[in-house]
Amino acid sequence: MSHDILVLYYSRTGHTAQLARLIARGIEEVPGMHARLRQVPPVAPVTEVAQPPEPEDGAPYATRQDLADCLGLALGSPTRFGNMAAPLKYFLDGTGAEWASGTLVGKPAAVFTATSSMHGGQETTLLSMALPLLHHGMLLLGLPYTEPALSATQGGGTPYGASHVSGSHGERSIDEHERELARALGRRLADTARKLAGLA
Repeated sequence: MSHDILVLYYSRTGHTAQLARLIARGIEEVPGMHARLRQVPPVAPVTEVAQPPEPEDGAPYATRQDLADCLGLALGSPTRFGNMAAPLKYFLDGTGAEWASGTLVGKPAAVFTATSSMHGGQETTLLSMALPLLHHGMLLLGLPYTEPALSATQGGGTPYGASHVSGSHGERSIDEHERELARALGRRLADTARKLAGLA
């Protein structure tokens, strides 16, 4: 049986991918749990000409099998006008068969995002990603205020999920609090998945 947590994301400039790797590190801090990093391809106006079957760099592209195999899911996207990016929405829109068969029902899930500005729609983007997960019957996890970094952060990090403020030109690296919260979210997701699967 797979003990994988799927960390599924879209990243254009690399900031969301960095958060994904930190969440994966948190997942792997939980004994016996593994992170499966996957990304979704960009979409084009004519989607048939979008991308080759494998990305040039970063994690492999996600498949439907990744959804079936996972014990839990962390879903990440940069914000696009306060919403998830189109490539991630396009992937989720294609999961009707998984919805119909209950592939994700009862599995824990968490969300994460990166924006260039402090008020660039982080919380609405996190909520936009939560909506399809609720339709899939997933159990949503956020970040509780028992995480000290949530009260101390001057950058990203919300009770709805991990986040990062990258700056208008991407000049701001992930700070200590953002890093702590991303790893904490990964640990919480993996620990919850382990308990729900009867592994703890």
